[in-house]
Amino acid sequence: MSEQKKTVKHPTEIYIRSYPKVIFFYPLLITSLILFLIQSFMAPEPVLGYIWFIVFFVNLFVTAFDFSSTKFFVLILAIVIVILIVIFLVLPNFSVDFGNFTLQLGLPPQFYMLMTIILAFILGIVVISTRFEYYKIERNEIIHKAGIFSSAERFPAKSLRFKKEIPDVFEFFMLRAGKMVIMPGKADEVMILPTVLNINKKEEHLDWLLSHVSVEPDEVDS
Repeated sequence: MSEQKKTVKHPTEIYIRSYPKVIFFYPLLITSLILFLIQSFMAPEPVLGYIWFIVFFVNLFVTAFDFSSTKFFVLILAIVIVILIVIFLVLPNFSVDFGNFTLQLGLPPQFYMLMTIILAFILGIVVISTRFEYYKIERNEIIHKAGIFSSAERFPAKSLRFKKEIPDVFEFFMLRAGKMVIMPGKADEVMILPTVLNINKKEEHLDWLLSHVSVEPDEVDS
């Protein structure tokens, strides 16, 4: 029983980064890669193209709007998915005819490969850029780093306050993302980070760090 009880280790330095919304396009990246591998071993299959565009539409729909009401969003999203499946997958020969216009989405593997490269490149740039712009919260100060060669701003951490919000339910489901507002006490600047990944873990570490800072002056006399 004692082995199962493990104390959570909290870091003394907490890095908080805010990501752009394009980070939520990772499902389309994974879909493009999988469809590329499948399509490489067969002739262009329309059903794979319909799957890709359905994932693209849903991914774009989720990223474009904030959905604070879970039930409303699930209802709307379910209706949209059902309509898309009926239009694209239930029709004979996986084609849609509009008079003289025929929609055929038998896409070659080069299309999926190109989309995989484009998405991987953009998401890679996003991840790399966040390595150079972040907030580092220590026991006694907050350091704001922006850019490779820019100087860091420093704020005292003694009166630090922060607020966590979950404005979009599906962003939280996808990457545990949420909004965090950091208020460094006497400083006039309010730091708003709209898309912080794994925000619950960040909140847990910040709670521990702030409680440790508040107790630290009393420990000096001991």
